[in-house]
This record gives sequence, structure tokens and C-alpha cells, in this order.
Amino acid sequence: MAKGKRTEIELTAYDDIFETDESRAEAALSKIRDIPLAEIDEFPDHPFKVLMDEDMEQLVDSIKRSGVMTPATVRMKEDGRYELISGHRRKKACELAGLETLKCEVKELTRDEAITLQFDIGCVLLSHRFSRFVKAAM
Repeated sequence: MAKGKRTEIELTAYDDIFETDESRAEAALSKIRDIPLAEIDEFPDHPFKVLMDEDMEQLVDSIKRSGVMTPATVRMKEDGRYELISGHRRKKACELAGLETLKCEVKELTRDEAITLQFDIGCVLLSHRFSRFVKAAM
């Protein structure tokens, strides 16, 4: 072997050799976790108010019986806490039901992406509420 000549060899990590494509894909997806309610902060300037109405009572009863069926959406903040993007009613219902955690999908989002997602979700909710209003009026 000639002196002064060096060959760089890159080795594959042990875990990468035995990891499946499925597990790699799963690791790339958002994760659903039970997060303590005390670690979830409201989204600043959230445009909708959580109403204490008959629908909320039904949601509380449903969560007491079956738990949260659809996870809320949160993003991790720089301080390690979570910011609630969607699921404000579910969070309140969990508090009223006496639960300590909320099932959440943790998404990696910038603040601007979170605002856009919240706006999109809000438009869908308004559309559903309007449809229910029109059907009730007929």
C-alpha cells in the first residue's frame, strides 16, 4: 500500500442495516401520543370559542365512555411544551371529564404553517356548522 494515500470508507450503521422500509416510513410520520393537559397551551388568538352547550355535554359523555376517538393536533414549541392547533373542544371535554391527558398527533410545523392549518380546519368547521344550520332551517 502506498504511503500517504488514504481511502475513506463510510460504514452503514447497524440499526440502518436491519431496519425495514416500513419502520423507516413509520418513523417519518407524525406521532400520536397521550400528552398531559398541563403541557398543552392554547393557540394564541384562536378565532373560535369553546361553547359550554349541549354538544359539549355529549362530547364529555362520549369521552368518558370511549375516550378521545380523533386525536387533537399539536406542535412542539421551543420551550418543550405543546401548542394546540386543533382539538380545543376535545381538550376542554377531557378537562371536564376529569382526564389528565389528551390523545394528540404531534406535527412538525412552523408557526406560519400552524396558522395556515388552523385556518383551513376553521373553514371546514364553519362549512359543517353552516350545513347543519341550513338543514335545521328546512
